[in-house]
Amino acid sequence: MFRPRANEVAVAIVQEIRRSIPEYARLLEGPFGTIVTGGVEEAIAQFIDRLADPATSREDRAKLFRHLGRLEVAQGRSVDTLQSAYRIGARVAWRRIAEFGQSVNLPTVTICHLAEAVFDYVDEISVLSLEGFASAQARAAGALERRRRRLLELLLSEPPVSSQSVTELAASAAWTVPEHVVVVALERTDDDFDLPSFDETVLEDFEAAEPCLLMAAGNEQLRSLREQLPGWRAVIGPQVALSEAPTSLRQARRALTFVNRGLLPDEPVLWSKDHLSTLWLLSDEFLARELAERTLRPLAGLTVKQRARLSETLLAWLETSGSAPEIAGRLNVHPQTVRYRLHQLEALFGDRLTDPDDRFRMEISLRAMRLLGSD
Repeated sequence: MFRPRANEVAVAIVQEIRRSIPEYARLLEGPFGTIVTGGVEEAIAQFIDRLADPATSREDRAKLFRHLGRLEVAQGRSVDTLQSAYRIGARVAWRRIAEFGQSVNLPTVTICHLAEAVFDYVDEISVLSLEGFASAQARAAGALERRRRRLLELLLSEPPVSSQSVTELAASAAWTVPEHVVVVALERTDDDFDLPSFDETVLEDFEAAEPCLLMAAGNEQLRSLREQLPGWRAVIGPQVALSEAPTSLRQARRALTFVNRGLLPDEPVLWSKDHLSTLWLLSDEFLARELAERTLRPLAGLTVKQRARLSETLLAWLETSGSAPEIAGRLNVHPQTVRYRLHQLEALFGDRLTDPDDRFRMEISLRAMRLLGSD
């Protein structure tokens, strides 16, 4: 029933790709755009054929999409652009299929199965294009290194690709696929830096604008990063499942940003797992500041010095629930000074000082502001 709409959907896909991907915009104009639209229509027809008969030969499909992967190499593009086009095509196709399914009252479960089929098909053609891309690169020098870098890009891309895609490309890149990984964000700290060479268990990219490493969690080389990376700063992201590698990279880069802002220690090698509370507290700085502004509003009318003194006293009290002498020792002031400040805080905050929810909000607000105060 959907086959007559293949051309209409193909046109919509090509239009959206032209709009969303500048690298393809001019390429898809004129006669060549008509040819590409025909190719997309053929891909849709192949998808429909596969739905009708899963045993349908994939050879024609394999030839088409491997050829597209090889073309990306010939044009000097990375396969990322083509993968983006596939994802756009999947979204457009899925919207049209969902609209069609609703118009003919297809059962919801059938529409869900169609959605899975669309994205499985995109995974399949992505793998085929990756194979074409890889085979073309293999004829050039450094083919293995390029496959490993491509694998790294694939593992760090979002949304994640299928495990089959990873397994196949990892095999061609001579990389053993681990269950859990860490990603290491890197930054040059010296103009006279070396490009270290790790063993085959580490995927590396030192040439990117934001260099990084990816390796199995527990890799022994993590312990020697300081010695292996002279002239570099390294921040090790949290341990995650392989499919969540982009999350580890994202947290490592956030931590690296915080190091550069003075919010985390400036160390040659820093483990983000040792600073999870800071990463959490500042995961959304806008919300942290908003919460602090609302929660600590009773302090707003004070001078800067008064606000600072009462803030540090309130935080010490919340963190310890200690006596005036204990807090005084912590703040290096006289106990009577602490008692006076606590009376001021009681006058400003009233019953909120005994409410568990308010106390929690006060503590995280004060901790966040203490961190941001050094920014």
